[in-house]
Amino acid sequence: MFDLGWTELLVIGVVALIVVGPKDLPKLFRNVGRFVGKARGMAREFSRAMEDAADEAGVSDIQKSFKTATNPMGSAMDSVKQATRDLTDSIDPTKFDPDSETGKLAAERAESAKKIQAATARAAAERKAKEAAEAMAKAEEAEAALSAPASSAPSSDSETKA
Repeated sequence: MFDLGWTELLVIGVVALIVVGPKDLPKLFRNVGRFVGKARGMAREFSRAMEDAADEAGVSDIQKSFKTATNPMGSAMDSVKQATRDLTDSIDPTKFDPDSETGKLAAERAESAKKIQAATARAAAERKAKEAAEAMAKAEEAEAALSAPASSAPSSDSETKA
């Protein structure tokens, strides 16, 4: 819309320096800065008021329905993520009476979830350790391959000189 490049700003600065003079130029820039700040503040206030009016009018609900219509897979995944979040929040055994069946089941689920998380963490750590050992072995092989030709190279040079 209103785009100024560095060359345009340089031309404006030179013209301002000639027209206003070097003595009054800082005052001019200060006043221009204040004006630009006020304009940005008014624009920010206007956009905030428009967003508030849109929220009151229910535009966000319409926006969600358009999102659902244009991307049904994404909205379905959002629903699955929300259901998963709700499920994991409902596993908390402290929300139920510990003597009730629901409390006992919730405690069992929480314990099982902790065991699964521990087993998953252990498996990941073991996999990473195995990958690190394999990478170390490859690095040692590469270093050995580099040092082997280097040690045989001087002997071939001495044979060539003799």
